[in-house]
Amino acid sequence: MDGKWDDKGMEIAYEEAAQGYAEGGVPIGGCLIRNSDGHVLGRGHNMRFQKGSPTLHGEISTLENCGRLAGKEYKDTTLYTSLSPCDMCTGAIIMYGIPRVVIGENVNFKSPGEEYLAQRGCVTKVVADEKCTAIMKKFIDERPGDWFEDIGE
Repeated sequence: MDGKWDDKGMEIAYEEAAQGYAEGGVPIGGCLIRNSDGHVLGRGHNMRFQKGSPTLHGEISTLENCGRLAGKEYKDTTLYTSLSPCDMCTGAIIMYGIPRVVIGENVNFKSPGEEYLAQRGCVTKVVADEKCTAIMKKFIDERPGDWFEDIGE
């Protein structure tokens, strides 16, 4: 888990976030990459507004788009996400035993999930990606009510 796929993973996460924003949704995107060979198992973005879903956050959408995987397959992956994962998404990461998470930014939102992931043995890395920070700030400034709904406030 040396991070050799980090640039690729973060580029996909940002592409997904931008797609979500273009669709009128929350600009949070992600992907799941197998560490051993860089294969993208799935990618997705927050679809709460597009699908009227209370739970389809970016990380959950990513996992959904991976389809069914054997439990052992998650143990050789990194989840890339454009924003610090909320408690719900943190729970999914822990449930499937994903050993590493790379986070685009945690300036606009820093979840307590980051510390919890570390406590549970998940390696977390924040890359402070300027594009991820900018698109999230733009969304929050334009649609603060929708943002607060997304994080349950």
